[in-house]
Formats: sequence, C-alpha cells, structure tokens
Amino acid sequence: MHPKEKIAQDLKIAMKSGDIQRRQVLRGLMAAFKQVEIDKRIELSESDALGVLVAEAKVRREAIEERENAGRTDLAEEAQFELDVIEGYLPKQLSRDEIEELVREAIQEVGATTPRDTGSVMRVLMPKVKGKADGKQVNAIVQEMLR
Repeated sequence: MHPKEKIAQDLKIAMKSGDIQRRQVLRGLMAAFKQVEIDKRIELSESDALGVLVAEAKVRREAIEERENAGRTDLAEEAQFELDVIEGYLPKQLSRDEIEELVREAIQEVGATTPRDTGSVMRVLMPKVKGKADGKQVNAIVQEMLR
C-alpha cells in the first residue's frame, strides 16, 4: 500500500479515537506530501513518498539532538514521539552489521582505498540503503572503514 494512503487511513483512525498527538504528526506528514506534490507538480510515487518520510525523520532526529543539547528534554521527547510515528511508515532499518556488509561490497566494487574515495563509495551505496539507514550513519561507517 502506498505510504500516503496508509497515513490517510491512520489519520482517520487517530481522529476517531481522539489521539491528538498522533493526529498532529500524521496531518503534518500529509501536509509535507501535499507540499511536494504542489512544488514539483507531480503525483507522489511510493519512492517519492518514502523520500519525504526520510526527510521528515531526519528533521526530527536533528531536532532531538538540538533540544537535548539545549536541556529541553520535554521538547526532545515530543520530537522522539514524532520520529517513532514516522519510522512506523519507513521500511525496517538496517542494523550496523548489515550496513557494514553493504559498505564492504561498495568499497570492493569501486576499488576504494583512501578516505578520498568516500564520495564514489557513497554514490554506489546510497541507492541501496535509501530509506533503510540514516545517511550520516552510513557516511560515518564508510569513513571508519576507509581509514
């Protein structure tokens, strides 16, 4: 099922059950989908919708980090809830071991040997992990393995 359709269904359920916090998150996601459709003048494909969800998850991760650094744990918890809801619509995230295996394969494929080769490794790797792993984490693992 298309992520947009699933979120629309879950939004109706949240509205009927009175789950205000979840409803707000789902409405925000629907608004993000609509904004991309208007900006690009397209109907979102599943891949496009997944990209929007990944971007929204990234925003929440950064917000959590910033709020924790500022000592605002109450706001960090709110952002964590939003992230949990969003991650429920993303594919299962890859474990560190799975990412490392994919990185090894990409390094071999490209023939990378130094940290300067990070860009070429990432170009091969990112399409394989799109929506399944955080880009920052993947980049850090590539950096580690190329040292």
